[in-house]
Amino acid sequence: MDCVVNAFHIGKHEIGKEGSCFIIAEAGVNHNGKLDAAHELIDAAAAAGADAIKFQTWITERICAKGAKKAGYQEAQCPGESDQFTMLKKLELPYDWHPELQQHAQEKNLIFLSTPDEIESAVFLCQLGIPAIKIGSAELTNHIYLRQLAELGRPLILSTGMGTIGEIRSAIEAIRSKANLPLALLHCISAYPAPEEEMNLRCLETLRKEFGFPVGLSDHTIGSTTALVAVGVGIAILEKHLTLDKSATGPDHSSSANPAEFADLVSAVRKAETMLGDGVKTLAPCEANTRLAVRRTLVYTCDLPAGHALCLEDMEALRLGLNGFGPEDARKLEHKYLRRAVIARSTISERDFL
Repeated sequence: MDCVVNAFHIGKHEIGKEGSCFIIAEAGVNHNGKLDAAHELIDAAAAAGADAIKFQTWITERICAKGAKKAGYQEAQCPGESDQFTMLKKLELPYDWHPELQQHAQEKNLIFLSTPDEIESAVFLCQLGIPAIKIGSAELTNHIYLRQLAELGRPLILSTGMGTIGEIRSAIEAIRSKANLPLALLHCISAYPAPEEEMNLRCLETLRKEFGFPVGLSDHTIGSTTALVAVGVGIAILEKHLTLDKSATGPDHSSSANPAEFADLVSAVRKAETMLGDGVKTLAPCEANTRLAVRRTLVYTCDLPAGHALCLEDMEALRLGLNGFGPEDARKLEHKYLRRAVIARSTISERDFL
């Protein structure tokens, strides 16, 4: 990373630690209002190697008016509901489900998270003991709500979909006006699925440099390419939707990864992190034998008498095991006087000179 970020912890995970991405399996509303499905999503997230499972928690009447139109992708994926209110009501995660889902996640060594979409649900989740609050992109300009969340005292993960730099700055100022909390920013394109050509992943570096917080990606593209590119750019958090069935009816299933795809993604991300290394250019351990075999050593081109002043024409570089001077040393050996006679093709050694 090119700038220092304000790292913080969610459970045992350090958010912002270079080379270690916190992977959130976004179950979201893909339980389709079924408790058994929510439990299956937890099992799938754990099996895939995710660090956290995240749902969404709201009271529909607190976030949406009856008759509100659905977004285009919601209309396409949920044609049976007449409006957004009806769709959301069917997808609510009841409060009384949360404790057993949280316990299940903990038994699977997963951090249990859920995105609250109004303050009553946020307070409920904090009482449940969630270690951080994820804020959806829809609330980026909801400064009243952001100030309320800041007062709850939890680290905040702020998604920035549909936002501009100015809106992000204003959101941060609203949060900071109430509390100096740990904060991370997620780059996000709020389309389901999001077009790869519109992902603009260089925004990750822009956000990190502009604000100095850990940055991550809420990835709504199909496949793993976007996430892997983001790992290369540098992310502290990766959030990806997880579904049990990509063909199921619901707003997010078709743009989600199924369990096998999510497992492949986690594996690829961890491999990519290993490949990135620490950025220090030096000899890799696996290169030592090859270096010994192919790097060249200086030898004499012909027999030379004692007292001879060495010139460049008296030297050549051959592969013979790096047991003397390399060709990069030729200039410093030029004009040195021989202490003794030498023979052609013998290795040039320090002891040969006066």
